Formats: sequence, structure tokens, C-alpha cells
Amino acid sequence: MSARRYLQLDVFSARAGAGNPLGVVVDTDGLDAAAMQAIAAWLNLSETIFFLPPDDGASYHVRIFTPKMELPFAGHPSVGAAWAAVELGLATADDEGRLIQQCAAGLLPVQVQGGRWFRQIKVRSPQAERRDTQLTELPEGLAALAHPGQSPVLWNNGPDWWVLEASSEAALRRYKPELAAIAAMPGRGKLAAFAAADRPDVGYQYVVRAFAPGVGVNEDPVTGSANALVAAHLLAQGRLKPHQQYLASQGRELGRNGEVRVEVDAEANVWIGGEVQQVISGQIEW
Repeated sequence: MSARRYLQLDVFSARAGAGNPLGVVVDTDGLDAAAMQAIAAWLNLSETIFFLPPDDGASYHVRIFTPKMELPFAGHPSVGAAWAAVELGLATADDEGRLIQQCAAGLLPVQVQGGRWFRQIKVRSPQAERRDTQLTELPEGLAALAHPGQSPVLWNNGPDWWVLEASSEAALRRYKPELAAIAAMPGRGKLAAFAAADRPDVGYQYVVRAFAPGVGVNEDPVTGSANALVAAHLLAQGRLKPHQQYLASQGRELGRNGEVRVEVDAEANVWIGGEVQQVISGQIEW
């Protein structure tokens, strides 16, 4: 058993308690994958990251675990990892604020803006791919929730997410998730539902809810990978174009107020970003 530096961050949040918690284990000497998985299961956060020595070409290196499995990529862990790497002096951005994250999905560009008291992080999502998998039928509640003419599409940017457009923001916020049915869906039982904001004056353009009972997270407070795939879905439909951006609201149904900034660059790559708050700083003995 060793004492290891540990942080708990709140990601996609302008204030502590409004975003998605992230466990950060800094000192990982002697931890194998089984031990990392055991720590993540014990912490029981939606994700926990572990810093490892980076390979050539990377600024820092992380592995990402849910309570049940390792993920090749996840958004709020990647944004939080970049914040922690800079804050702890594990990596230094170049003069243009650029870092390179190494994770199981490969080397991902990261952009850091601002300083200690207001630091914005954004990370480029891995390229989204649409899966050929089809659903034969939807659970009753999801079928009622779906926007007319829209059906779930399975997308992947490391993890798989079914993406479904809801008929309205109000309907999405009222939806009671059919967790057993969602958990049984192909692609490890994960669904991201989204809707355009009902009003233009609320400050965000889309609302998102993400359900992942298949990997042990009934509803995730704020989800970067799912938001990136919603953007990929909108790009595929021609409703989002290069050089455009928007703000997504997520987490209010869980008492949070997460904000995810979604941008599309000139090459149609999707970037997700936001603020990070440090809530806990200490050590974990394992």
C-alpha cells in the first residue's frame, strides 16, 4: 500500500458542485490495470483517470476507467486531465496553449486558454464513426420521446453511444429513463438524447442527457464524448458546419448545471471544452 496524490475535480462547471466529478490519481507506480480498475470501482465516480509517463510526442498520458471498465476516450476525463496536468506541473502548454494528450484512443490535441483562476480547456474528439447496427424497436418511453422522423443512430468516438433527438427540451427534461431497456441496447447500453433549446434566450442552444446503465452509470451528469457525438450527428445531417459552435446544457435533472462548449474547426473536427474546478486535494492509500 502506498500514499498517492489524489484530486477530485468538477468538470464542465463554472462553480464547484455543478459539473461532473472526476477522480485523478497522480502517482501510479506499481498499479496495474486490475488495481486501477479496483480503485475506480471503489471510488464509484463516473470516471477516474490515472497519470502515466508519456511516450514521445505526448505532453502527458492518462488511462480512463469507469467503475466497470476502461475507456479509450471520454470527454470530461480528458478535459479534467489537461487541467490537472497543467495545474500540477506535469505538462506545460506551448506559446499557443497547445498540449497533446496520450490515451488509449491515441494522441489528441488539447487547447489551454487562460490562467489558474479562469482556465478554459478544450480537447479534440477522436473521429466519429457511424455504426451499421440497427434497433428493431424502441422502449415505449423512448419511442414517445423521439422527434418525429428521427430514430437512434449508433456512433463511436472511442466509446459507443446511441444518439437520439428528442421532440423538445421540455419532453427530454421530463423523460424517466428506462434503464433496463437502455442497458440491453447493443454498444454497451449507452444512450445520449438531445434537443434544441425551447427558448432562444436561455444561453445554451442544446440540452443533452446521457444514460449509460450498461457500464454502471445510470445517468451521467455531464458527458464530453456524448456531446461530441451529438455534434457529429448534427454535422452528418448538415445542421452544423465547420467554424460553428454552440453551448450545451446537461445535468439539471441531477441537480447540476453543466456547460459543454462544442466547436467545429475548419476540417470538421469536433472539439469539446469547458471549465474545471478543484474540489478535493489530498492522497489515496492503495
